Amino acid sequence: MINNSKEAIIFDLGGVLLNLDYDLTEKAFISLGMTNFGESYSQLQQVNLFDRYEIGEISSFHFVNRLLDLLPPGTTANQVVHAWDAMILDFPSKRLELLEKLSTKYRLFLLSNTNDLHIDAVRRSLEKTVGHQNLEQYFEKTYFSSAIGMRKPNKEIFEFVCSENNLDRAKTIFIDDSPQHVEGAKFAGIEAVLLEKNQEVFELPFFRT
Repeated sequence: MINNSKEAIIFDLGGVLLNLDYDLTEKAFISLGMTNFGESYSQLQQVNLFDRYEIGEISSFHFVNRLLDLLPPGTTANQVVHAWDAMILDFPSKRLELLEKLSTKYRLFLLSNTNDLHIDAVRRSLEKTVGHQNLEQYFEKTYFSSAIGMRKPNKEIFEFVCSENNLDRAKTIFIDDSPQHVEGAKFAGIEAVLLEKNQEVFELPFFRT
């Protein structure tokens, strides 16, 4: 298991605990008529509309209606929401079992760049796996960028989580699948691990028994 000098683990959500496929959302918007969606949104860089939504500066209503402005007449709000949520896939049970095991020895936290629509979709995905939507039961505390007005990879969000929970950064590990977020955590003085594509979180050396 993790080195005994560690006391806390901060997990990213999408791509680490939850399966994601950004291409499905891009394909869904292309099918609705937004052929340049891929230029506006990706895992590595987002235009202002997506950034503002992800830190809670605009509502889901505003976000959906702004996207409707960019789509052909006749497109519905439900179609936009369905396309936006297409990237949200499943929660493999083995990852949830890992959290339950780790929670007996370590303080666990969730830190996710996400938005209100996706949070709802994530909870529905969790329910399909375990029969409930209570993501919070797996962590001491969950942090969503849209709720706290900050997002990774900014140093401030890592400092905020550590400060609010009295975490010793030298005894904390952060796990994410985006390199820029890993670098942000390191800049804040936290040991950070990049989960490579197609690598399972429970396969990381830290979690081997």
